Amino acid sequence: MKISIGRSEVSGCVAAPSSKSYTIRGLMCAALAKGKSTINRPLESDDTDAAVDVLEKIGVDIEQKLDLWSVSGGCFHQPDSDLYCRESAATLRFMTAIASVVPGKARLSSSVSLSRRPIEPLVEALWQLGIDCQYEAGTNIISIKGGNVKGGSVFLPGNISSQYVSALLLVGPLFENGITISLTTPLESKPYVEMTIECLRAFGIEVNTSLYFTEFTVLKQQYRPTKYPIEGDWSSASYLLALGALTGEIMVDNLNPRSLQGDKRLLDSLRQMGVDITIKNNEVIVRRSKLRAIKVDMTDCIDLLPTMAVLAAMAEGTSELTGIARARLKESDRVLSVKEELSKAGVTVKETTDCLTIVGTKPRGGQFDSHGDHRIAMALSLIGVVTGDTVINGAECVSKTYPSFWQELARLGVKVKIYGE
Repeated sequence: MKISIGRSEVSGCVAAPSSKSYTIRGLMCAALAKGKSTINRPLESDDTDAAVDVLEKIGVDIEQKLDLWSVSGGCFHQPDSDLYCRESAATLRFMTAIASVVPGKARLSSSVSLSRRPIEPLVEALWQLGIDCQYEAGTNIISIKGGNVKGGSVFLPGNISSQYVSALLLVGPLFENGITISLTTPLESKPYVEMTIECLRAFGIEVNTSLYFTEFTVLKQQYRPTKYPIEGDWSSASYLLALGALTGEIMVDNLNPRSLQGDKRLLDSLRQMGVDITIKNNEVIVRRSKLRAIKVDMTDCIDLLPTMAVLAAMAEGTSELTGIARARLKESDRVLSVKEELSKAGVTVKETTDCLTIVGTKPRGGQFDSHGDHRIAMALSLIGVVTGDTVINGAECVSKTYPSFWQELARLGVKVKIYGE
C-alpha cells in the first residue's frame, strides 16, 4: 500500500491511541494471575493481536469486547502448535521467559524481520537458570521445555534490550527461589523497565531494585487478578504533536503527563526547539512554531529517533541526535533508514555509530520508502504535510502499532490519498 500526502494546514483534536507497551505488559501479567482480570482501553493492533494469540494457545482465555478485555489466567497447558509472535519483539521476548513455566514443550517463532533482532542474551540467561532452552541461530525459533523452575541468580547485559530484563521480571515471581538479575553493562531504555515494575505492582508483585538499576530481585510471589487501565501512548502521539509544531494547532488527548513512558520526553525536546506547548490535565496542545536546532541524548527514548530526525530536518541550524546505536536493531536499521529517506528530501545527514548530525533546511517532497517500519512511515508523513508532493511506499506497516493513523491524519485536515488498501 502507498500513501500520497499533499501540503496541508491542520488543526483539531485527536485522542492518542492506547499504549502498546502497557497493553502487552498488562496482558502478560493478567495471564500469570490465577483468576479473572480486565484490561481497560487496550490497544488493538498487530502487535497486541500477536500477544493475544500466543497467550490463548497456552490456555489463557481472553474475551475481547471493544474497550474491555477479560483475561482468565493462571492455568497453562502445553501448546499444540507454534507460538507465532509475528513481528512483536515484546511478545517474543516475554513469551520466551513465560514458556519456562508452561508445562511441556513450547516452540516460539516469529517473522523474518524479527528474526534479525537479537534474542541470544535472553536465551543465555535462561540457560543460567537451568532451563532446557534450544535456539536456532538467525531464525528466532526457540524451543523450551517448561515446568517447575528453581530460579536463582542470572547475569545479563543491559545495553542491548531492556525487554530481556522485563521478561525475566515477569516470570521471576513464579520461580521457587525467585530471581536476582545482575546487569553486566549499564541499562538503556530504563523507562521501559520502570513501566514493567509499575505493571507488576498493579498485579501484586513487588520488585527490589538497586539505586542505579544494576540489580533486580524478585522473591517468589503470587500474581493477583486486577482491573488494569491502559494509558495513552506517547510514542504514537509523537507524530501528532510534531504535526502541530510544524503545521498548525493540534490538541492531543489521552496523555498522562506523569507517565513513566520514556517518549514523554518529546515534550522537553519540543520546548528546547522553541515549540509553543500548553498542558491541561491529560491534554497537550501544540502550536506551529519556528524550530531551532537541538542536541539531545536519546538513550532512554530511542523510539523517538524518526520523529526527532524529521523535526531536526526542518529546524534552523544543525542538530545532533546521540545515544541512537540501538535504533539499528529495530524493525529496520532506523539510523540508516532515517539517513536514506531524509537524503531523498534534500537534507544533509551525517552518520556515526551512535550519532546523527542533521542540517536543517527546507525539505522537498518525493518518493519515500517505509523500510517496512511503522515509525519510519509515520515520521515521513510529516515531510509530506509541510512540503506536499510526497508518496510513502509500504505505508500499511503502521498497523503494527497505530492502525488508524492515516485516517486520523485525514480527519485533522491532512490531504491523504490511499492506494492499494
